[in-house]
Amino acid sequence: MSVSIEVNHLTKSYGKKQILNEINLTIDEGQLYGLIGPSGAGKTTLVKMIVGMDLPNSGSIHVLNKKMPNIQVLKDIGYMAQSDALYSSLTGKENLTFFASLYKLTKEEMKTRISYAADLVNLKEELNKRVSDYSGGMKRRLSLAIALIQNPKILILDEPTVGIDPELKIGIWAELLRLKNKEGKTIIVTTHVMDEAERCDMIAMVRDGKILTSGTPEELKTQFHANSFDEVFLHAGRIKL
Repeated sequence: MSVSIEVNHLTKSYGKKQILNEINLTIDEGQLYGLIGPSGAGKTTLVKMIVGMDLPNSGSIHVLNKKMPNIQVLKDIGYMAQSDALYSSLTGKENLTFFASLYKLTKEEMKTRISYAADLVNLKEELNKRVSDYSGGMKRRLSLAIALIQNPKILILDEPTVGIDPELKIGIWAELLRLKNKEGKTIIVTTHVMDEAERCDMIAMVRDGKILTSGTPEELKTQFHANSFDEVFLHAGRIKL
């Protein structure tokens, strides 16, 4: 199995505040990898650097065997930020069309991808509304649709289900698992929701800019003698950094 993402000895500070400290990660192709931890742990900073939106102070990141940042790799990454980066004066469809136009898709491909993405997040009936009239949950759903628009090899989703109703959340996770299992996509999800973490192949627990521990859900349950993932998180949180 080939490696999709490799992070080596990554550190990042803003002024005197250290955000990430000696982060090492290897994410295999076709793996669903969860980054879990409390708000402020450094998860968002880490995924931004994997995408190439921010630069480390030291260390390196390789995505698809290319050192980041690399503009050529961006076409292969679908990124959903924690804060929605949408054009509020445009409709949902106009947003999807704009982002799809950034990639070399044929008109037919663009039409197919917009339909697929809007259907996945249950927005087909709302596509002609301006985004300024969308609820917070609808904006999150549109952001997820945009992340999928070019059919990327890698999906990086920062808290993708925050503000989304439970029924749609189930549907989104079912599709993420299908994308991994049937299409071999590599997916990184940041979350603080324990039942979502359990659906990942591998998990890294992040706190105060460091990885406390990592492994499969079952390995972590065994390591911490825990029956549930909530217990794993509580026990891991007692590790002294």
